[in-house]
Amino acid sequence: MIQLDKVRWGFIGCGEVTEKKSGPAFSMIPGSKVVAVMSRDKEKAASYAKRNNIPRWYTDPQLLIGDEDVNAIYIATPPSSHATFAIMAMKAGKPVYIEKPMAASYEDCARINRISQETGIPCFVAYYRRYLPYFQKVKELVYSGEIGKVINVQIRFAQPPRNLDYNNNTLPWRVQADIAGGGYFYDLAPHQLDILQEIFGCILEAEGYKNNIGKLYDAEDTVSACFKFESGIPGSGSWCFVAHESAKEDRIEIIGDKGMICFSVYTYDPIALHTENGREEILPENPPYVQLPIIRSVVEHLQGKSICTCDGISATPTNWVMDRILNKL
Repeated sequence: MIQLDKVRWGFIGCGEVTEKKSGPAFSMIPGSKVVAVMSRDKEKAASYAKRNNIPRWYTDPQLLIGDEDVNAIYIATPPSSHATFAIMAMKAGKPVYIEKPMAASYEDCARINRISQETGIPCFVAYYRRYLPYFQKVKELVYSGEIGKVINVQIRFAQPPRNLDYNNNTLPWRVQADIAGGGYFYDLAPHQLDILQEIFGCILEAEGYKNNIGKLYDAEDTVSACFKFESGIPGSGSWCFVAHESAKEDRIEIIGDKGMICFSVYTYDPIALHTENGREEILPENPPYVQLPIIRSVVEHLQGKSICTCDGISATPTNWVMDRILNKL
């Protein structure tokens, strides 16, 4: 079992997610600091390192992984490269923390897990919502029996196209299936599906229908699905990424025989608890850097202080469900 006194991180990728959600958190935890960063864009790597007081930067991922001062790797690149970089790092004896989704396919997740098992090097995945007070409150409400026995779960998500979606020459990687694994569904649905499986257990059955209504890019822009958790609870979901502004929605409903819990995944609207006593709104406060709680858990796991359960094994079912919904399996 690997145990590190000081966790010295190397970042592969330094995009927006590392600026706003994760990057600063790595140095806010005792015994953890960022010592190197990598981007294929030389100016981007150098600028990121300078702004964040990181001593070294690289344009080659192999050089960063080979840096003797780096003993853990954060992979914050598009999903198609997650498996490659994770396997390179684990074979070099360095634990990995991978941005979600874990990979661009279920098969790639399985490859990562196999190497982790063979090498004994841990792999963690950034499903950080499991650790946020907002979602822990949802889980607490379900488990407390406030709404009785859960009988159905529904996901509804709709958003209008983004400006970049209209220009074929500058399409974001998130709608390029060979890079992202699918369209926006593969980028946004993982957090929804993961948090529901954290609450209700694995989804063992899933079917879906996809379409390209807007024709703005080749990937699917509209998805409908039905699924069933290991407990037998049925669920359904609908996602539309070419909706009118007036149809924007970010909502999950957990329906029980004594009430209902409604919450969002991206907008953090107040949690709405509906019971025979009426409607109650609850809004737990999340930390300023939303990945701080999970990164703390990962660091303390590597230091031998606790166990982080958000590993590759627990993250893989979400890719399986998405691939089933998109008829990739």
